[in-house]
Amino acid sequence: MFIRKGTEEKFKNKLKLKGIHVMKKLKILYMSNNLVKDWAEFVKLAELPCLEDLVFVGNPLEEKHSADGNWIEEATKRVPKLKKLDGTPVIKEDEEEDN
Repeated sequence: MFIRKGTEEKFKNKLKLKGIHVMKKLKILYMSNNLVKDWAEFVKLAELPCLEDLVFVGNPLEEKHSADGNWIEEATKRVPKLKKLDGTPVIKEDEEEDN
């Protein structure tokens, strides 16, 4: 695949998750190092009923909230079926209370 200089950057700036809901059986999604900046785009991942494992490192949204110390909490609140986020098992509060 050949991409003219500058075309890749234009494409990345327009990356959208529109239409992702059709991937009903998708369980694992590696989506690191993209340009997802806001929760409005991120919450579209909640439309994937089988999504359990998400790698999202390197996105501006993840970088900001990791720096704030609330990435896992905020991301799993929006996509509650995740069992693993960025390689780390997700432990929900109610699971912690059961143990």
